[in-house]
Amino acid sequence: MTIDVVVADDQELVRSGFALILDTQPDISVVAEAGDGFAAIEAVRTHRPQVLLLDIRMPGMDGIEAARVVCGETDTRVLMLTTFDQDDYVYDALCAGASGFLLKDVRRDDLVRAVQVVAAGESLLAPSVTRRLIDDMVSRLPRKRPAGLDLLTGRERETLVLLGRGLSNAEIAAVLVVSEHTVKTHVSNVFAKLGARDRVQAVIAAYESGLIRPGG
Repeated sequence: MTIDVVVADDQELVRSGFALILDTQPDISVVAEAGDGFAAIEAVRTHRPQVLLLDIRMPGMDGIEAARVVCGETDTRVLMLTTFDQDDYVYDALCAGASGFLLKDVRRDDLVRAVQVVAAGESLLAPSVTRRLIDDMVSRLPRKRPAGLDLLTGRERETLVLLGRGLSNAEIAAVLVVSEHTVKTHVSNVFAKLGARDRVQAVIAAYESGLIRPGG
């Protein structure tokens, strides 16, 4: 199955460079390019790609707002591009529904792999990186109770806490003394009840609800 991708960046050389790299892969097809957030949204509406590679900072409508619209309207997975790994906008991008982020100086192989991982429904960020990032960002924000938290069963709540601590499915299975298949079911239920697109969104919910405390 071919992964359809839209590449959005206001710098033409960067945009065309990423598009060229991805389009040479046998399992990836770049169906459109866009130079700003508005064009990115229109391209996604037209082509319905599996992945939108989206620059965080663009003129007109920035990547964060574009990600919010795309993630709210479609099933397209958003992979954000940023210049600095401590970009203050990264947390906002994840809250908008992005599945992860890449630095613009990413290596060719890592770019391809990132698109493949996100298209497969996974979060780009490794659990430990996710936790460090959100640990830092959430510590600055007021706590709120995510919708759907009260719908979680006791086991699902435990699963959410362990997700928030950065554990993999296999590690969660070991802690809860259940099969990995059972953990996958719990994780799917957590996503559905919280309206989370992936593990990153679930981790954000765990932090914002107070189930996981920054530094804890």
